[in-house]
Amino acid sequence: MAKRKPPEINSSSMADIAFMLLIFFLVATTMDIDSGISRKLPPLPEDQQENNDKIKERNVFVVLINKNNQLLVENEPTNIKFLKDKAKEFIANPRNLDNLPEKKETVVPFFGKYMVSKGIISLQNDRGTAYGTYIEVQNALAKAYNELRDDLALSKFGKKFKDLTTDKRKAVQKIYPQRISEAEPKNIGG
Repeated sequence: MAKRKPPEINSSSMADIAFMLLIFFLVATTMDIDSGISRKLPPLPEDQQENNDKIKERNVFVVLINKNNQLLVENEPTNIKFLKDKAKEFIANPRNLDNLPEKKETVVPFFGKYMVSKGIISLQNDRGTAYGTYIEVQNALAKAYNELRDDLALSKFGKKFKDLTTDKRKAVQKIYPQRISEAEPKNIGG
């Protein structure tokens, strides 16, 4: 009696089916994307690296966001619409007011001797602050610096800040360095 072989399963199309399943899952699957703010921390200003003296109160612009997403700027309730303009006035201190930051004479390439603000923006938020509100505040503060840099670049070089050469951008950044200090979130109340 001859032994019969069991019938073979045609496996030539198995590779095609596996490949199609792989493609299907790659196309149909969503990947989580981390969201956040890409921020490069600035080095300590030269004058603060040498001596770690206390920073004068007039040189700090305090922005608080409470758990109800309400903004307190320099101890005054403020609408986020006005934050950028208040920050610009603080950063530039155009009239050299006593309640705004001190200025220090600095030699800046392309500008010569220039009075540069010692101002720092202190951003503090509550642990319950909505991420969207935090981003809005960050954007308003960044926009204040960007507008001041653009205005200076246009008046001195006739171009927007982003269109300047690297050396000219560094000079403008020396006049308006982005100094935003972010404290660890805490319970602010409100």
